[in-house]
Amino acid sequence: MRGPTHHRGLGQCCVLAVLGTLAATASARAQSDFPTHTIKFVVPLAAGGAADIAPRIVAEKLSARWGQPVVIENRPGAGHTIGADAVAKAPPDGYTLLVTPPGPLVTSQLLYSKLSYDPAAFVPVSIVNSGHVVLVANPKIPASNLRELIAYAKAQPNPLRYASPGAGTTPHMTGEMLNALAGIQTTHVPYRGLAPAVTDLLAGHVDIMFDNLGNSLQYIRQGKLKALAAAGTARIPELPDIAPVSETYPGFKSASLLFAVAPPNTPPATAAKLSQAIADVVRQPDVKKRLEDISLIAVGSTPEQARETIEREAALWRKAIGATIAKVQSQ
Repeated sequence: MRGPTHHRGLGQCCVLAVLGTLAATASARAQSDFPTHTIKFVVPLAAGGAADIAPRIVAEKLSARWGQPVVIENRPGAGHTIGADAVAKAPPDGYTLLVTPPGPLVTSQLLYSKLSYDPAAFVPVSIVNSGHVVLVANPKIPASNLRELIAYAKAQPNPLRYASPGAGTTPHMTGEMLNALAGIQTTHVPYRGLAPAVTDLLAGHVDIMFDNLGNSLQYIRQGKLKALAAAGTARIPELPDIAPVSETYPGFKSASLLFAVAPPNTPPATAAKLSQAIADVVRQPDVKKRLEDISLIAVGSTPEQARETIEREAALWRKAIGATIAKVQSQ
């Protein structure tokens, strides 16, 4: 004979099953309705410059696509780690993304013994765009190519000053990689973004820097900056006469990348939906053209492609700057 206890247990199972079905339905509905309110792109650098303009172009298009605001919040400082920390602590609901150069995902973990966030815990969403990096100098520097710059740097009683958007950023580590390979000493001068660094380079307060081509090309064409070398492995189409650093120092490589990543524990379905939306907008002809106008190449990758690229960049920099990490950490 089945007593009341049996029926009570059966009833509890039914209730739990119904609640589970309702929760799954609610989750599916929330996913299909996403987004229902403002999405925030945290850009961990100062306003201005190609790495800030690109997210704004994408945000504008996503706002139109979704009928919801997509806003930019600039959180510069500490080698882009302040913005990364803010996103790491945000709810994993897809409404806050870190749109960033590789630094806080790749090189910061190589330089700092302790970070306030785990770079590997972010959920990759997309590679938004790529671009070229160029070594530029203030015109007062009497060098027209890399070899002349190295010779000039070695002949100076005081080190040349090189600018970057902060300690641990890719431009910073690119400068350190050049120091190591060329056997020169330069003084690192960190800023809160590439835009203010370029401003001081134009004014002659610093001597050289590795910069995104989109930031510097107009000044190169105006004669306000000198382009001395390309940081990638090939020549830059806009500057075909400028040789890559790798022609002098084999193995040298640095590129401009912009990633979108979500807070830890963001559901894969949410990351996939965000990724698809970003890919759709960056491949629109007018968006591709606007990115090309600032010397950027639209990408719009899958989350898995973004993850693979982040891991590949981390391995590349771990190998490339291994000999200089201790030096940089002591600065």
